[in-house]
Amino acid sequence: MSGLYIGLMSGTSLDGADGVLVDFSNTKLRVLAGSTQAFSNEFRAELLALNTPSHNELHRAALAALQLAEVYAQVVSALLQSSKLAAKDIKAIGAHGQTVRHQPALGYTTQLNNSALLAERTGIDVVADFRSRDVAAGGQGAPVVPAFHESVFGQSDRTVLVLNIGGISNLSVLPVAGAVLGFDCGPGNALMDAWCYQHTGQRFDGDGNWAASGQLIPELLSSLLDEPYLAAPPPKSTGRDLFSLDWLASKLQVFSAHRAEDVQNTLTEFTARACITGASSYLNHSTELIVCGGGAFNRFLMQRLQAGLPALHVVSSDVHGLPPLQVEAAAFAWLARQTTLRLPGNLPSVTGAAGLRILGAVHHA
Repeated sequence: MSGLYIGLMSGTSLDGADGVLVDFSNTKLRVLAGSTQAFSNEFRAELLALNTPSHNELHRAALAALQLAEVYAQVVSALLQSSKLAAKDIKAIGAHGQTVRHQPALGYTTQLNNSALLAERTGIDVVADFRSRDVAAGGQGAPVVPAFHESVFGQSDRTVLVLNIGGISNLSVLPVAGAVLGFDCGPGNALMDAWCYQHTGQRFDGDGNWAASGQLIPELLSSLLDEPYLAAPPPKSTGRDLFSLDWLASKLQVFSAHRAEDVQNTLTEFTARACITGASSYLNHSTELIVCGGGAFNRFLMQRLQAGLPALHVVSSDVHGLPPLQVEAAAFAWLARQTTLRLPGNLPSVTGAAGLRILGAVHHA
């Protein structure tokens, strides 16, 4: 059986699709190639709009799923070209899809994708819809990456904390003994990126420089931190259903004039505090916080994390041999492998599901 899998990830940051080609033939995984395809401004705007009820959304969602599958296919083609491999060499593709609704309390989660079209375009088996099986078993359906984090970053002599900062931030707690834990801390880049784009036209705040130029608004920070989700115990997961620009607007309306850069500074601090609060309960026997996702490139955010967690060494996943933008894509390659081997991909200790489940639905090439 081939040990080569492709993982595809497009997260709540809505910046594009990341893909990796991973070799699982040996004990330690090896990334053979990586590729990223940015979303156009128009496609990004449509995906963002589909996060809230709107006119003719079923039709528009179907068209967006088709377009996403085409983007995914382009990423797969680039991976095969750069690695000089053929479709027949790849066992399966793990494709996350684009989350537009996440309501596990109501029994569903929705990731846009057309995996049948992706299988048709690539000639490779596609595993998709990873979250629904866990939700059907009473779980949150997210995060699904802690089991992968354990396989890559886990240590036998100390507890390791892994923080993924995509659009939403999620923490994995990898103990020396006992069950792996994990949950969504709260917003990651979603609010910072949305505010930045709204006021500067830039998709993200490079290095956090714009935020660093502003001043903290203490009253706004307090209002943001009052969100009940942050105090809720795990298992828990969230998304743009909660942390949206409308949610932010409801917080801002009680304040008088404010500079946009001051709000950005405060949103960065809010993101950091949500992550710090999540990590603070698991500091025993921990020496390091490994950060992945786009947030690992926000120097100001990384500084705020380090300031709030002085007992830990806050480092990029790059230090451990896996670049920040490849971690989640690699996780879905791993999850696809779990599915093809008929092995569970979820962790009940993380999601609250009734038990271990084989995740994903397969479209054969």
